[in-house]
Order: sequence, then C-alpha cells, then structure tokens
Amino acid sequence: MERSSELSSWLPWAAAALAVSLLYLLAVGWRRRSTAAAGCRRRLPPGPPSLPLIGNLLSLRGVFFHHTLASLARRHGPVMMLKLGLTTTVVVVSSRDAASEAFTKHDRRLAARPVPDALRAVGFSDRSMIFLVSSDERWKAMRFIHATHVLSPGGLAAARAVRERKVRDIVDYLRRRAGTEVDVGHTVYGGMLNVLSGAFFSADVFDMGGEPVRGGLPELLHEIVEVVTKPNVSDLVPLLRRLDLQGMRRATARRFERVFHILDGIIDRRSADDKVKHGDYLDSLLGLVSTGKISRDTVTIMLFEVFAAGSDMMTVSVVWAMAELLRNPAAMAKVRAEMEHVLGGKEEDIDEDDAARLPYLEAAWRESMRLHPVGPLLLPHLAAEDGVVIGGYAVPRGSTVLFNACRTVGIGNTAARVRVAAAQRACRPRSWTWPRGS
Repeated sequence: MERSSELSSWLPWAAAALAVSLLYLLAVGWRRRSTAAAGCRRRLPPGPPSLPLIGNLLSLRGVFFHHTLASLARRHGPVMMLKLGLTTTVVVVSSRDAASEAFTKHDRRLAARPVPDALRAVGFSDRSMIFLVSSDERWKAMRFIHATHVLSPGGLAAARAVRERKVRDIVDYLRRRAGTEVDVGHTVYGGMLNVLSGAFFSADVFDMGGEPVRGGLPELLHEIVEVVTKPNVSDLVPLLRRLDLQGMRRATARRFERVFHILDGIIDRRSADDKVKHGDYLDSLLGLVSTGKISRDTVTIMLFEVFAAGSDMMTVSVVWAMAELLRNPAAMAKVRAEMEHVLGGKEEDIDEDDAARLPYLEAAWRESMRLHPVGPLLLPHLAAEDGVVIGGYAVPRGSTVLFNACRTVGIGNTAARVRVAAAQRACRPRSWTWPRGS
C-alpha cells in the first residue's frame, strides 16, 4: 500500500518529464528540417557543436564572458552562432568590419532588443526607452527629450557647475581621509550618483560621509543591476518563464517598487513646490508633463534609466583607471608630474578646462578603457525580421545579436579611430606596457 502511494506520487512528475521530452524531440525535429531547408537558401554563421537541451552553455564557461566569446571567435570566425537552451539563438559579432556592416546596413532591422525576463517586472520593459520599438511615439518623445535636455551642448553646459562642484566634494572627502583606508569604488559610485542627481533634480542621494540618504537609492540601483545581469533560466527556456524558478523577476519587482517610490517622492515634492524653479532636468520634464507631451509615469522611468545607466559606467571606468595606475608606478609618476607642471599649486578651483590640458592623463584613461571596457558586450540587439546579412552570413529572425567590444575596438568614424590610436600610442611608450586585463 505504501509503495503504491509512493508510486502514484511520482506519476505526475514522470508524465511531465515525458511530455517535455516529447515536446523537445518534436521541436528539434522541426528545427532541423527548417534549418536544412533554410540552409539551401542561405548561409548560417558557423559555431561550436551544441548539445540537446542546453545548447552551447558548456562552451561559455569562464571567468570573463567576453573573453570566452573572444576565444571562441578565434576558432569559429568573427561572426558565429551559439545555441543557448532550447530556443535562444545568439549571433556574436567579433570584428570591426562586421560590426560596421551591421550598424550601417541593418541598423533598422537590429533596432529592437531582447527583453530579459527580470526586466518584465512591474511592466518596466513596456515603458522603458531601451526596449520600446523605434516606431513607438513614446520612444520618439523620450529620445527627443534626452537629445535636447541631457546630451545637447546646452544641456551639458548647464550642468557643468554641478559636475565640478560634486567632483570637488569627492576630492575633499578623499583628502580628509588621507592616510586611512578608503573604498574608492564605493566613494566614486556615491559621488557619481550625486553628480547625476545634482544635475537632474538638484539634490544629493549619497552622503559622502558614508551614510546613504534618500532611502538607500544607491544600494537599490546596485542590487537591480546585480540581479538583472545574472543568468536566468527563464531567458533560456521560455516555457518556464511564467514560473520564475529563480525568483529574479520577483526580486527585481520588489526593488523597482522601492526605487520608484523614492523617485516619485522627489517628483511629488517638486510638483507641490512649483513656484520655485531650479532650472534642472526635472523642471524640464515637469514642464512637458504640464503641456501633455509626456505622462507623469514617464518622468519616473526616465529618471531611473539615466541613474542606472550612468552611475555604474562612470564608477567602473574610474576604478579601473586608478587600479592600473597603481599597478604602474612609472605611469603614475608621469601623470602626477604632468599635473604638477600644468596645474601648479592650483587645487581648489580645478575645472573641466584644466582636464583638457592633461593629454597624458587622458591617454592613460583611454588606455584603461580599452583594456577594461565598461560594457564589453554592449547592449544586445534583436534581429526582428529576415534579411540581416553580416559578413556573408544570414542572421536568423528572432536571434539575439551581441557585439563584443573587446574584439571590435575602433567601431566608429575614421577620425575617432585616429584619435584613439594616437592616445594609445602616447599612453604606451616603449618603456611602459600595460599589463593585460579584463
């Protein structure tokens, strides 16, 4: 009786396993037939052989994902195809020429982006400029706002005083801590958040003394980035997406709700005190809300996106540059000598114009970014339709397209490549070679 009960409890699991196996065999058979038929008409990218169920996941083991992809590209070519899980196809572009071809000839077809399941939480992907299609009116409005109020020469000039003041706060904090142990990454991360918050809504979100303000916004942003960048079985096996087996969508939803609550509080206080104008980004957004050009919800999303995108990128760049200079005392000495020669005893009033007169420091910065790109794989693209051909290979519709910046250094116009190359030559004289890094 006991054995019969035990057997009956396993029957549903056995039936489920059998159903999944049959579905997999049918999917594989259909895919092989369709691939064979398509192969007669188009040439698919090469790649390592894949295994049932998991595809090429075992080929991607390694400390640094972009290094693993670069190693595979050396064996399979600058345009290769990987299978991840049951249905996910990834095309990896690892050469400058192939990347330039993709961006110049197929920019419209590759404009869409795959949505990680974790970012579907609270409907974020349906409201984010990152994932909206370029034909969407909301995307066009948000892009115009970023171009005119954030990235335009006028917008950058308007925020210059804030940037210089917040950078001085970081320097003053480090000067006060001279002779003691300092977490440079933590300090720079908080300082960069204050640069952004000062420019966007004229308030600090991080206390340079170490205590977070505004309800822990820096910590929440960092946690969201950590969760979203982890591998998620829901992205590899869409059939399991609704189950959220790893709980990443739920974890992201909790953090989104807390972040949006903090940002909504800042926006509501500004709206209630509309008599005082700060002349910042938030004032511009609220002005657009009052004229009906964007919704109130869009303001929260846009503030979140500029924070999440800007803070980590700047922090990683600064920390790697500092680490490389500390590992190269001769280079550090040259940087300090240049600063002493150009700036002299000027300490309190250093501004952005002074930074433009430090070519060796700029070269060291560029070399550090070449060795340690902030986003080595850039943001993934999605081949939303047929007709994408890169390097002579057809990219299947629905594929995720990755660009490995570690193998495509120099994407852009000729003048930009010449400037980068000149900076690298200035930064790496014969007597000094940077050690290899990630």
